[in-house]
Amino acid sequence: MSIRVHALITETIPSKVAADTAFQNARRNSDKENARIEHDKVLLQVMMSMMKDDTELFKQFMDNESFRRRMSETVFGLAYEQAGEA
Repeated sequence: MSIRVHALITETIPSKVAADTAFQNARRNSDKENARIEHDKVLLQVMMSMMKDDTELFKQFMDNESFRRRMSETVFGLAYEQAGEA
């Protein structure tokens, strides 16, 4: 994995998810399971918006179930923490 892709997964994408108002509200006002549901919706939106700039990352996310699960776990953990700080 390139340094750029690693930074996207561990910094850029979690920050975008954490900044989403619906995710922040779910994290603040609901349990972790419901926050996860909102996270999954927002993560897909973020990935769709990145599709033009990061085609390979998007392709892996959409086509590789194992990669999608690992990425989702990483992004959820980081975004959940960041949203709590907001």
